[in-house]
Parts: sequence; structure tokens; C-alpha cells
Amino acid sequence: METKAVNYRAAFEAAVETVREEGRYRIFRDIRRKAGAFPRATWFKDDKSEQNITVWCSNDYLGMGQNPCVVEAVKSAVDAAGTGSGGTRNISGTTRYHVQLEAELADLHDKDAALVLTSGYVANEATLGVMSKILPGLVILSDEMNHASMISGIQRARCEKVIFKHNDLADLEAKLKKIPADQPKLIAFESVYSMDADIAPIEQICDLADKYGALTYIDEVHAVGMYGPHGGGVAEERGLMDRIDIIQGTLAKAYGMVGGYIAADSVIIDAVRSTASGFIFTTSIPPSTAAGALRSVKVLKQTPEKREQHQERANELKSRLRAGGYNFIDGDTHIVPLMVGDPVKCQAISDTLINDYGIYAQAINYPTVPRGTERLRFTPSPFHDDIMMDELMSALETVWAEYGLKREKVA
Repeated sequence: METKAVNYRAAFEAAVETVREEGRYRIFRDIRRKAGAFPRATWFKDDKSEQNITVWCSNDYLGMGQNPCVVEAVKSAVDAAGTGSGGTRNISGTTRYHVQLEAELADLHDKDAALVLTSGYVANEATLGVMSKILPGLVILSDEMNHASMISGIQRARCEKVIFKHNDLADLEAKLKKIPADQPKLIAFESVYSMDADIAPIEQICDLADKYGALTYIDEVHAVGMYGPHGGGVAEERGLMDRIDIIQGTLAKAYGMVGGYIAADSVIIDAVRSTASGFIFTTSIPPSTAAGALRSVKVLKQTPEKREQHQERANELKSRLRAGGYNFIDGDTHIVPLMVGDPVKCQAISDTLINDYGIYAQAINYPTVPRGTERLRFTPSPFHDDIMMDELMSALETVWAEYGLKREKVA
């Protein structure tokens, strides 16, 4: 009897159509940033035309991806060492730039050592994923709002997992109490939660870790370079780095490059680099990337004024949104989520802003955020001046009325 062929293409088409019907089909803007003119960029449209735009949703929070010192470091490294790294870290892929960068990152976080991986996602997945191999019987306690990379790493760990309510210390302690005192435990959480703009109660989590004998693992990707006297993150800002066992960060946001890392006691770093497949079997970042990141980390260590300027700009945008009666998450961080609450409208507003006003603010829909909490996520930088703020607020005034979104009347 003849077997009917499986219609594979139809299955993939159906998967995409489901996403479209739910109003959460993702649009990838084809843009080219203008070096030296951050946050200005050129948008290349589907019809082959071009449009000048202002980017309001970049994670290059401080514009370091276009900092002349960083650009010069990248170019110099290419001239000196070429492009690719040549292999994995253990097969010719460790260069002098990698070694220097890891030493700089260890110093940034006041740790014995650091380990650079190919991305922040990989750093989380590889490190958390290998913890159960290092610590048999481990229980990982994870904040329910942790990033997808942390969730993926915890799933890979193949150990007992306990989810605690977001930033809920009582719930965390209740769950810690149920775990035997002699069983290995690790609490995994973020410092700055990038979609809701809130900050974890780091000190109190550390207190619970001490009380119940748990290790602490903090994701500082949205905080490194941004907070603390030297840019070491919220843990540095609050004088808590010595209480965190493993600090994870990225080179792709405030530092304007690409790559991820962990910083910890030298024994922890050695164990991870010796056992984590996400590190062992992946070609290392190019020497030019490591050189650019090294320069960026050094620059931001020495220029706290950049962080001060950034906070001022973020507070200015919040002040304007507050005065305009907009529904936004008025948090303690540099991230400004403007709530829409409807996936179709959220994407339509994003389309209108870029098409009609040259303002690029990406729609954030499920699964990045829960359904019904769709939003535009603004990340003002030190380079978003008052004129750009004026342009944005004028556009929002019109677009919010066009799509029938409510605003609270300001007295």
C-alpha cells in the first residue's frame, strides 16, 4: 500500500498563520545605523525606498557601539590579528584579547575570574545547564519572570526546579524551607527585569541564600555598564557583589558589542569552562570583538557621567509621559514600557510611528510578555535630546488618539 507523503510545508505555513492571526507576527526592520549620529539610522523599506529614522528601542543603551574609542579598538585588532578567532577556546580560539577581557571583567565585579562566551543567552544556558552535573541533587529556584535563556539553561540542567513568584521573598522562603538543609540549592534571578523595568530585592535574596545555604546566580545583562560606580551593575551599586556567587552579564547592551560572560570564584569558573558544552564546543568571539568589548568596559569604568546622563534622559521621558497621562510602567530603571494591551494595535502603532514619523519603537508582544500586556519598549539614551523627545511626544499625541487609547487627564 502506498504511503501518503507528509505535507511538511503546510505545517510550517500553519504555524506562521497562527502567529499572524493572534496579531503577534514579528516584523524585522531592515536598518543601518549611522556611525557618529546615534540614535539616527536609515530604514530600508520593502519597496526599496529609504527613510531616515530615530531609533528608540536599541539595547545599545549608551551608544557605545559607535563610540570612537571602541571603533578604533576594533579596527586596530582587525589590523593586528585579522577577523575570526580560529576555533573554540581550547582549540586555538583563545587570544590575548580574550584573556585581557576576562581579567577586566573579573576586576569589574571584584571576582577571582571571568569566562567569556559567545552571547548572554549562551552564558546563561551553558552555565545554568551544567550546574546539576557539578552539584548532584541540585534544586534550582527560579524567579517566574526570568529570561528565556535562564529558563532554557535550567531545563537543560535536568534537576529539580522550583519557580517562585516574581520578586516575592515570602514565596521564595517558603519554598526554600521545604528543601532539606543538606541538599544543594541555587537561586537564579535577574537584577533589572527588562520588560517590566523593576529591580530584584538583591540583598534580601542574599539573606535568604545565607540562611538556607543556597548559591546565588544573578543575571545583570540590563545593568552592567549602567549602574554602580564602575558599571558593575545593580549589585555593585548596592555594595552586594561579594554576596553573589555567580554574576552573569553581556557585552551586547551597554558595552555595544556582542558576547556574554560570567564572573565568579576561580574554582567555579574552572568547573564551568571544563564541563559546559555551550562553552567547550562553540567558536569563540572574534579577537576584534573582544578588543572592542575590552575598550568599552574600560571606558565605562572611568566615565560615571555617562550613566548620570543616561538616567537624566530616562527620567525626562518618564516625566513627559507622566504629564501626558500615558499608561506606562514608571519603574526605577532606564527602561520605559509604554502599555498598549492589544497585540494588533501595538503592532499597528509601531508601524504608524515609523512610517509617518520616522520613530522606531518595536512592538513587544507574547511570548516576550504575557498576553494583554503588549507594549512599546522605549530605551532613551544620553543621545536622545529634547528635540527628539518633542518629536516623540507630538507623534504619540496623534497616534494615541488615532487608535482610541485612553490617557488619564492631567490636572
